[in-house]
Amino acid sequence: MSFRKVVRQSKFRHVFGQPVKNDQCYDDIRVSRVTWDSSFCAVNPKFVAVIVEASGGGAFMVLPVLKTGRIDKSYPTVCGHTGPVLDIDWCPHNDHVIASGSEDCTVMVWQIPESGLTQPLTEPVVALEGHSKRVGIVTWHPTARNVLLSAGCDNVVIVWNVGTAEELYHLDSMHPDLIYNVSWSHDGSLFCSACKDKSVRIVDPRRGVVVAEKERAHEGARPMRAIFLADGKIFTTGFSRMSERQLALWDPENLEEPMALQELDSSNGALLPFYDPDTNVIYVCGKGDSSIRYFEITEEPPYIHFLNTFTSKEPQRGMGWMPKRGLDVSKCEIARFYKLHERKCEPIIMTVPRKSDLFQDDLYPDTAGPDAAMEAEQWVAGKTAGPVLISLREAYVPSKQRDLKVSKKNVLHESRPAPASSTGSATRLSATAAPATVPSISISTTPGGGGRLEEVLQELQALRLQVKEQGERISRLEEQLSRIENGDV
Repeated sequence: MSFRKVVRQSKFRHVFGQPVKNDQCYDDIRVSRVTWDSSFCAVNPKFVAVIVEASGGGAFMVLPVLKTGRIDKSYPTVCGHTGPVLDIDWCPHNDHVIASGSEDCTVMVWQIPESGLTQPLTEPVVALEGHSKRVGIVTWHPTARNVLLSAGCDNVVIVWNVGTAEELYHLDSMHPDLIYNVSWSHDGSLFCSACKDKSVRIVDPRRGVVVAEKERAHEGARPMRAIFLADGKIFTTGFSRMSERQLALWDPENLEEPMALQELDSSNGALLPFYDPDTNVIYVCGKGDSSIRYFEITEEPPYIHFLNTFTSKEPQRGMGWMPKRGLDVSKCEIARFYKLHERKCEPIIMTVPRKSDLFQDDLYPDTAGPDAAMEAEQWVAGKTAGPVLISLREAYVPSKQRDLKVSKKNVLHESRPAPASSTGSATRLSATAAPATVPSISISTTPGGGGRLEEVLQELQALRLQVKEQGERISRLEEQLSRIENGDV
């Protein structure tokens, strides 16, 4: 006699969320009140960035992850925009580089010093100007270095090469209305977008074509979201005609009908999905909600499986999401959110309960690391590659970050040349590069970068000499000590 399984087996069925203690929160942060449906927070293993209220322009705060507690009102911010900041995104290949989009129609890329900000940062490494209306979306390419996508209220999507400060692709005829969000595919060959005309589009930016389109993906008029999953499927959140919030899963090969469609509730906040490609778990946070729901995506029907809900008392103004390499694997932490309150940022830790203290292979498959799979030029030439994976078994030790370099190909629009140096002609970029007062950013017009290598070699030689001198000093001291012990002195 066979018994039907009543409960679906899943290692994520018992995932539970837990907010950290008050002293581990970031207090006294004036979170932005701007009306825009972005997450207002971006996190990586080193820094937490939060868009904040600012008078006379736009600003966001960048805090080292370990700098918890009350944040002083005079704490420096990144404040180079002349209008409110709408979206921010950390570069996946450099934990010190962050992009921001603003109501002032510009995209700016910033380099944060190793130890965080000690004074307000007003000069970006590069300012990208190409939108005619406010820029509400910025998102980095997942596998190609220095490739950044921006989308504005002018219904235009621009793909930039940040390393040369130039437009790679200008897609202005694909979206007839406001773009709600853009999501790259796992290997960065395509992106999908959700638009105010209720359509979800899959776009190949290099060919400049819409590969597939689903009209009226959700019937409701309120904002929706679309994200790519690791296997190429598309997950969307939106509203029904009766203003009930919905989740749907789509197969790009057949967009006629959704593979799965679920209705959640009748709240009116936009649903922000956060996807973990390693575990195939999607966390859904509604703006203005006080809960985080999580679902597992599987290959068998009904495809979207509800796991659990984390509930708290306070509504969320925005939400940040830590990459997998920033989690504590020893505590079986599979996700960490940074929930924005009105004046505070509160980390919430999602854990799978396990009795063993050993490394859990099934929870932590190899995940995307900080190394780029290719350069921007290779991607433009047609190369496609998945993320470079790393193992979390050794609790992940971060590699030395490379400084962001901006090489201008066109030098006609520069304000004035700097004095020539022995390594080549270096020029000061007028509106698109940081001044010489920021030592951590190297901006050069020379394609070779031989001067940089020469500096490193000189530094290495000096270090070798220093080590040799210290070694000789230690041996002399040891000799003196042995003579004292033997009574020779």
